[in-house]
Amino acid sequence: MGLFSLLFTTAGIVLFPLLGFSIFVIASAIERGKFWLKLTTRQPKFAKELTALYQQQPELAMEKAQRNLDLPLSRIMLAALQLRNPSTDTFRLAMEAELRSEIPGLKRFMNWYEMIVGLAPLLGLLGTVMGLIQAFSGLNVGDVGGTKSGVVSAGISEALITTAAGIVVATIALITVTVFRNAYQSQMTLIEECGGQMELIHRCRLENSFVDSSFESIGAEV
Repeated sequence: MGLFSLLFTTAGIVLFPLLGFSIFVIASAIERGKFWLKLTTRQPKFAKELTALYQQQPELAMEKAQRNLDLPLSRIMLAALQLRNPSTDTFRLAMEAELRSEIPGLKRFMNWYEMIVGLAPLLGLLGTVMGLIQAFSGLNVGDVGGTKSGVVSAGISEALITTAAGIVVATIALITVTVFRNAYQSQMTLIEECGGQMELIHRCRLENSFVDSSFESIGAEV
């Protein structure tokens, strides 16, 4: 307790937002880490099973998507599977519209992390400047090299605490946003690949049904 009180006394008010940033980054990173772990472990398997099922038994693909509504990929595919006899363009537009609604949830907190990466070092530097001003305020020109020089040196070392704290918070936020951005990009690639495969299967089914109906009409005329 004495250490924390000393830190806040020497570093000043700037350390409070840095502490808030660090708590936010750690707490949100835990929540987002669980979210991305679920997606990276379940969605690739779900994508393979859904495309195979849609190609062989399309009526069961919707049921599988409805059983996995906690996955963004499932909700995106379900938006297209729920349509009745859609064209290829309508099928694709339904997936794209649902994808746009899912993106804010996938990118949650990323803008905050990027802001903290840039703002935390500046706050740390501001705290250091304020500490240096306070340390040199009691020093007179005639005291240079005198008894107060030790006090000024101690004040300078204490003022640098906020810079170190700002760099630490920014580093944690940078690592966090980099890891989650990579996870986001990999999942977006998976969603696009799965959507393309589903659209291709749907297009082939429509073309086959059109060919079959053409043969039936020709046979009826004969």
